[in-house]
Amino acid sequence: MKLFYYLAIAMLALSSCRNGKAQKEQTTEKTQEETQANFTLPEIPAMYTTPEQQAGFLVKHYWDNFDFADTTCKHRPEITERIYAGFLDVAGHASMESACEGMKRMMTSAGKDKKVFDHFVSLADKFLYDPNSLFRNEELYIAILEEMIAADVLDEVEKSRPRYRLQLAQKNRLGTKALNFAYTTPSGKQGTLYSLPAEYTLVYINNPGCRACGEITEGLKQSGIVQHLLSEKRLTILCIYPDEDLGEWKAHQGDFPPSWINSYDKGAVIRTKDLYDLKAIPSLYLLDKNKTVLLKDTTLPQLEQYLLSL
Repeated sequence: MKLFYYLAIAMLALSSCRNGKAQKEQTTEKTQEETQANFTLPEIPAMYTTPEQQAGFLVKHYWDNFDFADTTCKHRPEITERIYAGFLDVAGHASMESACEGMKRMMTSAGKDKKVFDHFVSLADKFLYDPNSLFRNEELYIAILEEMIAADVLDEVEKSRPRYRLQLAQKNRLGTKALNFAYTTPSGKQGTLYSLPAEYTLVYINNPGCRACGEITEGLKQSGIVQHLLSEKRLTILCIYPDEDLGEWKAHQGDFPPSWINSYDKGAVIRTKDLYDLKAIPSLYLLDKNKTVLLKDTTLPQLEQYLLSL
């Protein structure tokens, strides 16, 4: 029976179609080896027959047999990190509700010891919050932040950072209306996000001088689905430079096609008022005609996949 469940995890990992698939599958393979060596996964009841049902059960009970009282886990990151990566692979195949519940159960169990809790917070920061992480997921990280704020092992000073991060994460959340802001074009013309009448709006927060921004700009230019929707006038791209030093922005005016709205944030209001999370630039937000957030801080492949589904 135990072998069946390890194989089930492998099948779940192989079915993944997220970015960095090859790297994640390699991580998952290592995770399974460490999992077998260090703790036993719970047996999935026979009533759960579909992969979705099995993932939903497993993500809630993944840590049931993990020894959270073992404070030495902090000194064995190569083991706990791989087990954690396996947990996130399972979470990726469960419903968001089940995955968030699994996150909260994990943190509640880790809260029995301050050192262990801090270690699991660091894992969440590395895997779910770091902009460069392949596992980055704000919704799951919100569940972690909520548990940190509720945890008895943290004092009020230690809770200040998760409170700030939670406040920022809850802005422009998926399914909510994006916060409005004003923009200014090179000619001095001003407008607002809400004034754009497009069926879909791509908010592209960028710094033209950065290499990653250049790659995204070129990727958008080369994207067949993006260009198709632009030609049909179903999509508007609003490029917004969020900083006050306009020298770099002016030097890259020619980088953007005339069909895009190239603009800057006069007074750096977005940054100073924390309207959008700018911990990582470039940042892409896809909005519908009502300016409801469809994709938040997404990648170009994820954007293209979503647009193709339209």
